[in-house]
Amino acid sequence: PAERGLRGPVIGRRNHFGSKSKRGTDVAAVLYSLLETAKLVGVEPREYLERCVQAHLDGAPIPLPHEIAIAVSNKRP
Repeated sequence: PAERGLRGPVIGRRNHFGSKSKRGTDVAAVLYSLLETAKLVGVEPREYLERCVQAHLDGAPIPLPHEIAIAVSNKRP
């Protein structure tokens, strides 16, 4: 599963030849890590990003994927 999780970012990096700056590379690495972690804990990446944007707009702390997974599992009966 871990190797399959890395497949998307590696193919994407090949398609756009990486970033043109160190900061861009760091941001991409963090984003890929968060999205793959969301998948691993059962949270849809789109849902995760939507919740992060909403939290930012509300002035709340940005949640990590496992925090959303816990919140969702606590709401289930």
